[in-house]
Amino acid sequence: QALLVESGGGSVPAGGSLRLSCTASGYSYSNLCMAWFRQAPGKEREGVAAIDFGGRTVYKMAVKGRFTISQDNHKTTVLLEMNSLKPEDTAMYYCAADPPFSPRCGSLQGYTYWGQGTQVTVSS
Repeated sequence: QALLVESGGGSVPAGGSLRLSCTASGYSYSNLCMAWFRQAPGKEREGVAAIDFGGRTVYKMAVKGRFTISQDNHKTTVLLEMNSLKPEDTAMYYCAADPPFSPRCGSLQGYTYWGQGTQVTVSS
């Protein structure tokens, strides 16, 4: 069974840090394009960060300079280092993935595979 499994969410005070991890398993592809999205209560899901196979990254403007996305050499695990967290970063964070030939690779739009999400709560 193909899965994206996230871990690393939690509750921190404003200014704190968290590291999210997502590992893919069971897919027929040897590697995947991967990204992070988030959805706060009452809001639409939004792209947070994405990385392509060349290591190029793209970030939502509100997190640029505070969040860092990275991927392992096998391109099946993606990390999101989150620093200087703010209350407005509170959301369910989802890992997303697409096949390696996807034109969406490295973008913040429209991925095919999704994890179950991990909650991030930042208190003021």
